[in-house]
Amino acid sequence: MKKIGITGSVASGKSTASKYLSFKRGPLFSADDAVKKLYRNKNLKKLISKKLKIKNVNIKENIKKKVALNKKSFKKLEKIIHPLVRKKMKKFISKNSKKKTLFFEIPLLIESKLMSNFDLIIFIKANKRIRLKRFLLKGGNKRIFEILNSKQLSDKKKIKFCDHVVTNEKNKKLLKKKLSDIIKFYE
Repeated sequence: MKKIGITGSVASGKSTASKYLSFKRGPLFSADDAVKKLYRNKNLKKLISKKLKIKNVNIKENIKKKVALNKKSFKKLEKIIHPLVRKKMKKFISKNSKKKTLFFEIPLLIESKLMSNFDLIIFIKANKRIRLKRFLLKGGNKRIFEILNSKQLSDKKKIKFCDHVVTNEKNKKLLKKKLSDIIKFYE
């Protein structure tokens, strides 16, 4: 089984790249999707509400507000969420153990020191101005973008751990062409 990790900074195009790469090639684990599913769990919502001292009503919005005001809240949230995401990732690997190739979209792959878990790591890169614009177009706010961006290593540091770097600053057609050129090499 080949495990391919896709990573990159906030709003670099990881999801688009991951969906394209995995389409008809193998199952995709998305850390962001795993987190979204975790937020639906009542017990987890209670735990987060208690730890961050926020109301359980519309928890996602309350978390965003709390995190935007206080970086320490972000660290508390990560200590709760990250181990649960890793657990889901292990289940995904176990469930798909007979598949030829597995794909993993993990924003903090390098920061979490998960490199040894992958046979191949592809870094999706875009400059900060473009990423901020994309983030805002999806309904995010600048303060949250800055906090998320500050949690990540610089592109220069992350690239050292990656097998391929794909710059995604133009359009989806060009992104797909670049990804096709890479994946053909491994099929």
